[in-house]
Amino acid sequence: MFDFETILTTIAPEVLLAAAGLLGVTVGAFLGDRFNSLSFKFGAIVLFAAAALAGYYWDGGRAFDGLVETSSYANFAKVVSFVSGGIALLMAEGFLRRHETLRYEYSLLVIFAALGMGIILSSANFMTLYLGIETLSLSSYVLASFHRDSPRSAEAGLKYFVLGALASGLLLYGMSLVYGFSGSTSYEVVAEAETSMGLLFGMVLMITGLAFKVSAAPMHVWTPDVYEGSPSPVVAFFATAPKMASMVVFAIVMFTAFPQAMATENWQLIIAIIAAASMIIGAFGALPQTNLKRLLGYSSIANMGYALVAIAAGVQYGAGSLLIFMTAYVIASLGLFGGVLSMRREGGMVEDINELAGLIRRQPGLASALTLLLISVSGFPLAFGFLGKLAVIQAGVDSGMWPLVIILVLSSVIAMYYYLRIVKIMWFDDQAEDFEPVDGWVTVTVYLAALVSVALLIFVSPFSELAETVAAGLIS
Repeated sequence: MFDFETILTTIAPEVLLAAAGLLGVTVGAFLGDRFNSLSFKFGAIVLFAAAALAGYYWDGGRAFDGLVETSSYANFAKVVSFVSGGIALLMAEGFLRRHETLRYEYSLLVIFAALGMGIILSSANFMTLYLGIETLSLSSYVLASFHRDSPRSAEAGLKYFVLGALASGLLLYGMSLVYGFSGSTSYEVVAEAETSMGLLFGMVLMITGLAFKVSAAPMHVWTPDVYEGSPSPVVAFFATAPKMASMVVFAIVMFTAFPQAMATENWQLIIAIIAAASMIIGAFGALPQTNLKRLLGYSSIANMGYALVAIAAGVQYGAGSLLIFMTAYVIASLGLFGGVLSMRREGGMVEDINELAGLIRRQPGLASALTLLLISVSGFPLAFGFLGKLAVIQAGVDSGMWPLVIILVLSSVIAMYYYLRIVKIMWFDDQAEDFEPVDGWVTVTVYLAALVSVALLIFVSPFSELAETVAAGLIS
């Protein structure tokens, strides 16, 4: 018999998302285009409600014979992922209406992608993990090519699908090897299995597949092209909610399924190499970019490298740091993609960084908010993003990974150049042509992201204590 109370304690947000997604499909089938606009409010409310449920059942539980298990660590990531997904959905409506692609399927795809995020964060078994990853991935492939009349969008979707299928195959093959050499797909049983060469080989293949999901090097090649070609609201979603969920799942799998001394030694070394490559490629790749979306794509690769430093540091030092850093990154990314969505003229969207010239004289509020967010994501001292990066550096130092810390600091210095170049263009260059008025939700998101960055900077101590507390639960 099912214990519904245990099920709700463990996966209440996922139950809500699945029910809401199926309800949306049914309503859409009956109402057709009349559901288009309403579906975006419906989707955002569902995502915010899912975040509230994750907060309500904060301590989590275990259900379905250990196929799913949640903790406050996973629920922390769920809250950030669902809230950022809901905000990204609200920002999308105006953009899609102007491009005559406003369809209710968009919000339903975001709901099902969020369901995939919830499943992977609740997984305690490789089968559940794979089910969640595919639910998230299939929705993402369609979202990337949602503007089907645009060759750029279609190309982005195709690239994402082909490379994603390759990564999915590697991940599944890795899981099958781990199952073959451990006798189980449960994280708990695999963690107690004897370390062997076959198990390690499977683990390496799994790391390769997971690296694709977080766009870490050398599986990063899809990121700049998909960021540039996909509709801007879709990229705002890709850069925030799935990134938070995938990176935290990456950490949970490494920390809980492969804690054996020999396995830990190997995955820490592999992830350290991936982190270093991501930071270097992201920092240098962004330098020559003039397209703001491509620049943010390379910035994403570099930032995932910083986050991987926290994972490489191990569960004791890096678990809490990862949550602090990823939260700062998600908040800044939401605001910056709001800035991308505000770059609109009569001829359509513009994405060249030089179009921001003199923005401080045309829209001082928007320019100031974007400046604050750029300073935060660059890791400039006394910004919330700096404190997130400082937490990662501390984790690297405590675990003795000095070469990785040095690469992080140097790549951050390089990254500051291209972030501050945008600030210089907005504040000091000759004024470019005015943008058309932006949607209310886009403006609110940019200002809200800047405000939350400042608020978290002021209340950084209780926020850090919360992150460390939930991380301590994962260690125990």
